Amino acid sequence: MSARSAAPAISRRTVLGSAVGLGAAATVAGCSPAAQQEAPTGGASGTTRTVTVRLWDEQVEKAYRASFDAFTAKNPDIRVETTLVAYADYFTKLRTDVAGGNAEDLFWVNGSYIQPYIDNGNLMEIGADFDAQRGEWIQPAVEQYTRDGVLWGVPQLTDGGIAIYYNAELVEAAGLTPQDLTDLTWVPGGGSGDTFLPVLQQLTEDASGRRGDESGFDGTKPGTWGYSAAQDLQGIYYNFVGSAGGAFQQPDGTFVFDSPEGRDAFGYVVDLINTHRVAPAASNTNDNGDFTRDQFLQGKIALFQSGIYNLKNVADGADFEWGIVPIPAGPAGRVSVVNNIVVAGNAATADREATTRVLQWLGSAEGASYIGAEGAALPAVTGAQQAFSDYWAEQDVDPGQFAEQGQLPSISAPTGQNYGAALTAWKPFFDEMFLGRTPVDEALAEAQAAANEAING
Repeated sequence: MSARSAAPAISRRTVLGSAVGLGAAATVAGCSPAAQQEAPTGGASGTTRTVTVRLWDEQVEKAYRASFDAFTAKNPDIRVETTLVAYADYFTKLRTDVAGGNAEDLFWVNGSYIQPYIDNGNLMEIGADFDAQRGEWIQPAVEQYTRDGVLWGVPQLTDGGIAIYYNAELVEAAGLTPQDLTDLTWVPGGGSGDTFLPVLQQLTEDASGRRGDESGFDGTKPGTWGYSAAQDLQGIYYNFVGSAGGAFQQPDGTFVFDSPEGRDAFGYVVDLINTHRVAPAASNTNDNGDFTRDQFLQGKIALFQSGIYNLKNVADGADFEWGIVPIPAGPAGRVSVVNNIVVAGNAATADREATTRVLQWLGSAEGASYIGAEGAALPAVTGAQQAFSDYWAEQDVDPGQFAEQGQLPSISAPTGQNYGAALTAWKPFFDEMFLGRTPVDEALAEAQAAANEAING
């Protein structure tokens, strides 16, 4: 297995060293307060205390276990246990467990779902105990999770932007080169000037070996697909809405995706699936967020559009040569969604002092370096990002495209007090739209009305 970048030739370490900083100064930070302090040999009663952490990423959980082993070596009075919950169920279960007093001391949360926990007083403030560390955290993450001057989580991961993983063998078999993938443009309706759709058609084969741009092509009997178009908010459709020049949600929480730009974006993606047949049917993907990733790893999809959060999965799972190229540009250019993850402290924790020390460790360059050293994700702690760069340089992989996209204009991730209810409200309409059973303009109008009713409670 090998990976390559289709970007112009440039020193790998120059790309990695500059790009993964996401605009933040990648200074090497000192040890955290938790690491510097002289830890007692036991709790008040001489016994070891336990702090629990909930998260949804298996790769990061592995890195966390190594990090917490190092933490306990420095703080023998505290041991840390992790709980892994699948993302599909994560926020539903978290809401129930927080309300019932059964949640862990620490838990991951993203920008879409954090607001109710702030409003309901469920989170610990990230206050003066963390002043020595704030300079180590990337500013976009701090800003995303600050409300009314208060920070509500310790930054852990940053996604950068979205890019496209490509299967070099399928690209070559289609008579293309990686360079042919680097400067593509999509046009609403697939009209004049669209260079993205023709490439996807060339990369798509039916079961008889006919390509999507050849006479007799039968997309109802797929062999390999050109692209991973699906009902994937972060990986796919948010980026099309942004690059169409549209917005999904206003700052006050109102959903505005039923717009000319939104109809252009969703119309294009839905046509890729149902008209041009260059992506899997929505019956496979509407309720299986991993389908396109898994098909890419099995050599069935040529271009897989996703984030840095899938980099380790691709590197570990692909047995073919692959690389990374930019997403296509739309009428407004290349615009993608950028998101960050924080670990939040449970305000109901039984041991606030121990929970704070673990939070301080996770917010330190030393504690977060284990995430980077495993290549599991890009840490949102600047001093830990070099470990991430070093890991991927050793693997001969250049992930700089994600960070380069992250420095371009972005579309804000969704949020709101009732965001979960809004997502539940709009999804049935999106399901029917992606299946091709409801016209895009009709589905968006109904979905937006339902989402706005839900977001307003």
